[in-house]
Amino acid sequence: MEITDIKVRKLLNEGRLRGIVSITLDGVIAVHDIKIIQGDRRLFAAMPSRRDDSGIYRDIVHPISAASRAELERRIIDAYLSAAADQNQPQ
Repeated sequence: MEITDIKVRKLLNEGRLRGIVSITLDGVIAVHDIKIIQGDRRLFAAMPSRRDDSGIYRDIVHPISAASRAELERRIIDAYLSAAADQNQPQ
């Protein structure tokens, strides 16, 4: 499965939430509401989640392997950083 599109939907400058991203897989499956979070040491991508009946947040969609998670996160963070740099360019 290949990431065929990444859209940075929202950029934020304050707080830990830095952006909202959507991706398209193989041109046929869309995943919305991936959050870009500023962690204590680095930016990371948080997959879409919802709270279950016991109050615990669970990912709705997520990569299965560590390698696929790392690649997905790298591509998403790269797209976010590029969009953030473009936003800060003088017009």
